[in-house]
Amino acid sequence: MTDSLSNSRTRIMDSETENPPPLIRELSENVGDFTVSLHYDQRLYRQDIRGSIAHANMLANQGIITVSEKDDICSGLDAIKGEIESGSFPWREELEDIHMNIERRLYDKIGPSAGKLHTARSRNDQVCLDMRMYLREATEHTITKIGMLQNSL
Repeated sequence: MTDSLSNSRTRIMDSETENPPPLIRELSENVGDFTVSLHYDQRLYRQDIRGSIAHANMLANQGIITVSEKDDICSGLDAIKGEIESGSFPWREELEDIHMNIERRLYDKIGPSAGKLHTARSRNDQVCLDMRMYLREATEHTITKIGMLQNSL
C-alpha cells in the first residue's frame, strides 16, 4: 500500500497541473464528492471484515500466505471491528469507502502483510460479496419480521 491512497481525491488535479483552471478544480471536487461512498457503505463493515477473514483463511489454506500472516490479518481485522463497534475507528473520508478505510487501518496495524489480502480478489469481488452478504442478512431479517406480523394477526 502506498501513501497515494490517502491522496486519492486530488489525483485528477495533480495529474495535469498544480494549479488547474477553476472549472477543472470544481469538476475534480465534484467528482471526488460523487465517488465517496463512505457515508453509505459504513454499514457494510461486518460483511467486509467477515469476507476478508474468509479470504485470508483461503489464502493460507492454499499456501499463498503463511499461517502467521493469516493470523496477523485476522487479528488486525478483529481489532478493527472492535474499533468500529466502540466508535473509536478513525474514519478517513479521503479514503472514499469502507474497503479502503479498513485496508489502510489494517496496514497501520500489521504492516505490509495487509497488502497480501488483495491477492486473488478484486475490488469488484469484494464489493459484490459485501453487498450479497448484507442483502441476505437484510432479507432474512425482513422475512422474520413478516412472520412475526403474520403470527400477530
